[in-house]
Amino acid sequence: MFIQTEATPNPQTLKFIPGKPVINQGNLEFLSSDVAENSPLASRLFGIDGVEAVFLGTDFISVTKGTMEWQSLKPAVLGAIMEHYMSGDPVLADDTEHEAQTEDEFFDPSDLETVNTIKELLETRVRPAVAQDGGDIVFKGYRDGIVYLTMRGACAGCPSSTVTLQHGIENLIRHFLPEVQAVRPAEDAY
Repeated sequence: MFIQTEATPNPQTLKFIPGKPVINQGNLEFLSSDVAENSPLASRLFGIDGVEAVFLGTDFISVTKGTMEWQSLKPAVLGAIMEHYMSGDPVLADDTEHEAQTEDEFFDPSDLETVNTIKELLETRVRPAVAQDGGDIVFKGYRDGIVYLTMRGACAGCPSSTVTLQHGIENLIRHFLPEVQAVRPAEDAY
């Protein structure tokens, strides 16, 4: 089994491409071993000292490290991924796939058309590019002309995430929706 490794814009995160499907649709983010119990793959990765987060996409796995150097951590991560696929264990114990959750979204019902356009732009133009970097971006809300998004996987905590949000994504959305004034991280909404 050959597993490709790609750097991401976040120096703390590497993207691993096993050449086999990881999950069928959507993506999953595990920020600690406590929440990874439903995923034998994520649990195996959290068994490696230095792994701080695991993000599963349809065809890739992003692993975020703590203070250890990739030089010593990368072989262990590659070994764990290879062991997982050779074991025949499922990626998820209960075979349920997850999509971005919408219950935490906030927006005025009168803005539904604008929100749907924002989501379509994110889905068709932004998410594929962000996935290439080992991450994801999720719509959280729209209020007073401001779009609130959450960055996940390699994009969470990335030094360039603010620039990505405020320049790249904001410019794209404002091009199609002039009523949008800004794009901000979801944390700024609270």
